[in-house]
Amino acid sequence: MKLFFLLIVSYFYLFADAHIFVYHRFEDKRHFSTNTSIEHLKKQFEYFKNNNYKVVALSKIIYNINHHIPIPDNWVALTIDDGYKSFYQYGLPIFKQYNYPFSLYVYVEATKKHYGDYMNWDQIKEASKYGEIGLHSYSHPHLLNLTNQEIYQDTKKAYDIFVKNLGFKPKSYAYPYGEYNSKVQNVLKKFNFDAILNQSTGSINNLTDTQDIFRIALTGKVNLIDKLKYKTLQTTWIEPKYFPKSGVLKSIIAKVDPKIKKAKLYITGLGWSDIKVKNGIINQNINKYLPNSRTRIIIGRNYYHISTQIITKIKRKKNVKQHI
Repeated sequence: MKLFFLLIVSYFYLFADAHIFVYHRFEDKRHFSTNTSIEHLKKQFEYFKNNNYKVVALSKIIYNINHHIPIPDNWVALTIDDGYKSFYQYGLPIFKQYNYPFSLYVYVEATKKHYGDYMNWDQIKEASKYGEIGLHSYSHPHLLNLTNQEIYQDTKKAYDIFVKNLGFKPKSYAYPYGEYNSKVQNVLKKFNFDAILNQSTGSINNLTDTQDIFRIALTGKVNLIDKLKYKTLQTTWIEPKYFPKSGVLKSIIAKVDPKIKKAKLYITGLGWSDIKVKNGIINQNINKYLPNSRTRIIIGRNYYHISTQIITKIKRKKNVKQHI
């Protein structure tokens, strides 16, 4: 009986879905799409507090994944990209008020060169007393457009300046613009980050790849309750791996649970459609031109139980060798 109970509990937690959210600017009306007002931030924090959600450090979630420890459904982790000064001025006091941990990702060049909208090293050091600090590249480039050597050099430069000014090593990395592919992933593996974060809609469970962490944006006008509905659909993506050179997406091939007989498909610019699943295989002909250079593809049991992939058009350089 005890063994049966443990199996039930283990199954429940294996498919439990924690959520990681990302913020950028705070109380900055100049940039609506990347801004979160303090009014909305407080409402979100009150919702967490009053609805049995536990805001935990990102490192705690990563630790549980690596040590095969259950991740509860009610866990939430909060991240902030870029290191805008508005976080220090307006966001950090609210995080401190609620005693909520966070992970702040530093755009190193902006801090080093004292760009007007960004935190300085002293402010980042102060923030590190209340949250974790990670790396968000040196020059905030579109990594897909760089060679392997350029990706490595940008990351190494950021890493070294980060350590020199803060006195500790960054343990996690957030992709600039949320853009990446296997080439970028392979270069960043050389830095042995505990976690690498994208910006694709989704959730976190014990099967999550710590080098490919999904985050949901809480910027602009958002419905937090809807965002908390997202669950992970375990999916093996086969095609596409990259943005098609011709711009025409020929097909989508993926493996899902064989029990699924039909699914929903979303493609940026093309919208939602219903698709069939045969023996756990999705093999959907598309043959349509992708109108956006950054395309989000979603496979879902419904609109919230999903798997997401983003493919981005690469601006190719001529006669450039891909090596380190």
